[in-house]
Amino acid sequence: MKRGTTFEQAAAELEALLDVMAKEETGLEESIKLYDKAAEYIAYCDELLQKAQLNVEEIEAGGAFAQSDAEF
Repeated sequence: MKRGTTFEQAAAELEALLDVMAKEETGLEESIKLYDKAAEYIAYCDELLQKAQLNVEEIEAGGAFAQSDAEF
C-alpha cells in the first residue's frame, strides 16, 4: 500500500479484501494472506483517523480560544 493512499481508497481496498475472505472458495492460506493485508489497511485507516481527530481537536481548541478572547 502506498502512503499517499486516501482513507477512502484504503477503506475500499479493505472492504474488497473482506469480501474475498468471506467467500467459501477462499482457502486457508489465501485467507491468512488476506487477513495480514487487511490488518495493514486497518492500521493505516486508524492512523489517518487519529490524525483527523487531532486536527479537529486543534480546530475546536482554536475556535474556543478565539471565542473566549471575543468575550473579554
